[in-house]
Amino acid sequence: MYNRANQIVKEVEKAVIGKSEVVKSVLLAILAKGHILIEDIPGVGKTTLALAFSKVLSLDYHRLQLTPDVLPTDITGFSLYNKDTGEFEFREGAAFCNLFLADEINRTSSKTQSALLEVMEEGKVTVDGETREVPYPNIVIATQNPMGSIGTFMLPESQLDRFTIKISMGYPDVHSEIEILKGKNSDETLDLLGPVAGAADLVKMQQLVEQTYIDDRIYEYISELIQKTRNHEHIQLGVSTRGALALVRMVKARAFLEARDYVIPEDIQACFPLVVGHRLVLSAKAKINEITEDMVAKQILKQVIAPAIKP
Repeated sequence: MYNRANQIVKEVEKAVIGKSEVVKSVLLAILAKGHILIEDIPGVGKTTLALAFSKVLSLDYHRLQLTPDVLPTDITGFSLYNKDTGEFEFREGAAFCNLFLADEINRTSSKTQSALLEVMEEGKVTVDGETREVPYPNIVIATQNPMGSIGTFMLPESQLDRFTIKISMGYPDVHSEIEILKGKNSDETLDLLGPVAGAADLVKMQQLVEQTYIDDRIYEYISELIQKTRNHEHIQLGVSTRGALALVRMVKARAFLEARDYVIPEDIQACFPLVVGHRLVLSAKAKINEITEDMVAKQILKQVIAPAIKP
């Protein structure tokens, strides 16, 4: 299964050129049974990334372009009266799939954003008092554009906390952009991708990730890092217990991707900024001094001594 996971990365990279670390980060979050928030400007491949994973993993995929007039029922589904049978029939919403791309999530209303909460946390939706499970595995990839705040609805901390990681695609480097310009368009590139694994394979890999061993010293290291976010001079609101659990799942996934059945400190150091960055609320002092969440996360990693555990 280790080799299968790395094959997934290589196949997705055929469509998402020059973004190896981004592709690996997304796969780690998927293996950790998590959800991904991609914050970046338009046109850098966010949708292509989601489509590539859906094809390579053979997952049922839905995409919804979120706008102010999108309703919660567009996500969760609704009941429609059938005059022939005299009964209400349930029509599934966009969330009823394995991989759901919520495009430009900050462009839709807070009420619609909150419709994703139950899906992301429990894999269920409740409509007309009846709870229905969405297909498993269930992955939400949401995108948002950080440029321009007119007509946007910022995600509250409670919903940000439900995303395992927040990443940015960024512009491609010169070599990668030349390769993109010389190549075919993205739709044709996606057509060339082949399935490497299926939903059942993904579930098996997720189960193996859960079995990854973590030494008590590693748990202590993680706890010390999390505690540091709660009493740091530049942080107003630190990482929740949900965030700490997300970090544990992510470091297990990284160990799995590195073909190990145990976690080492380097796994935590690689995943920590990805997991905690969007969960930190910086103080006014930090914002005035133009200190970013990533800078604070890396500073905390330097302040807490890692245990001496080697591969």
